Amino acid sequence: MRHGRSGRRLNRTVSHRKALFSNMAASLIEHEQITTTLPKAKELRPIVEKLVTLGKRGDLHARRQAIAAIGSDVLAKRLFETIAPRYATRNGGYLRIMKAGFRHGDNAAMAVIEFVDRDVSAKGAADRARTAAEETESQAEAA
Repeated sequence: MRHGRSGRRLNRTVSHRKALFSNMAASLIEHEQITTTLPKAKELRPIVEKLVTLGKRGDLHARRQAIAAIGSDVLAKRLFETIAPRYATRNGGYLRIMKAGFRHGDNAAMAVIEFVDRDVSAKGAADRARTAAEETESQAEAA
């Protein structure tokens, strides 16, 4: 029996689940909106909301805790300097989960998880910047 054990196991080991949510939190902070399965989105929400609360706290210890959870100091900087100040006056409820139908392959319930007051231009901005850098690099090699 699993009395008092919270959270979904998602058919993964503890280390796999920890890595999964770390990567998903990093992607959500980077793009401010991701599409995933509904159970994963529901499990991800409290993790990222606690990270935003760390960002609102803003001290060195909170920054180190966020870097440990996300695994990237660049994304932690984005969390502390861009995302957290946006929610300075809001007491929780930083994320929204919207159901997005069912996946064709296995009929899994899909969902879009996003920040409530997200920057619409943030989604895909990293990809556009990376492709622009690759184009200038290839042009420099060609010249």
